[in-house]
Amino acid sequence: MLSIHNFSKVYKGGKKAVDNLSLEVKAGDIYGFIGHNGAGKTTTLRAIAGVLDFEEGDILINGMSINKEPVACKKVTAYIPDNPDLYEHLTGIQYLNFIGDIYSISQKEREELIRKYGDAFELTKNLGDLLSSYSHGMKQKLAIISALIRKPKLLLLDEPFVGLDPMASHILKTYMAELCQEGSAIFFSTHVLEVAEKLCNKIAIIKGGKLIACGNTEEVKGNQSLEDLFMELIEEK
Repeated sequence: MLSIHNFSKVYKGGKKAVDNLSLEVKAGDIYGFIGHNGAGKTTTLRAIAGVLDFEEGDILINGMSINKEPVACKKVTAYIPDNPDLYEHLTGIQYLNFIGDIYSISQKEREELIRKYGDAFELTKNLGDLLSSYSHGMKQKLAIISALIRKPKLLLLDEPFVGLDPMASHILKTYMAELCQEGSAIFFSTHVLEVAEKLCNKIAIIKGGKLIACGNTEEVKGNQSLEDLFMELIEEK
């Protein structure tokens, strides 16, 4: 579903944010992407989503190159950044209908899905309000709903649990698992290592822009906790 081949990103001034990264995310995977601040997680996610240009390597989504077929890739991908940038002059329901129109979701299906996810995230009562009145957590919930109603083949999330209350976090994890059971794939960054250990069947750890561990969660962490493994790898010279 997602193939990253020798991806590198160099910013102006010569800083190499990601260095020759390669990994595979298959249909059904919930793949955790772990690293300290500045390790290259957000850069990688933004490149996969097609919002950040890059010159080295290639990224394939469902067999298509994000550089060569960006529109086709974006049709099957949903990306939620750590700080969703929504149109604050719209109401919640106007924003969701805007997304529904862009991705050609039928009126019947979108109404059913908006009701399902709106009720689950306790946001239905606020969908008539302007987004400018939403808290950060409410905006995050709306962004999540806007992604889920599309039933993406690939869901990208940057620190999805930051800002969510415990109930919303639990609901999101449930829907992430449901999406993957239907054949989609999820690739997400997180600092919450306990969540990654319990939720992800695969993990990748990045340090200083370089991949230092990846694979099946149980095999990568062995007999220790993911937190212990992460601290051990990050502290190595």
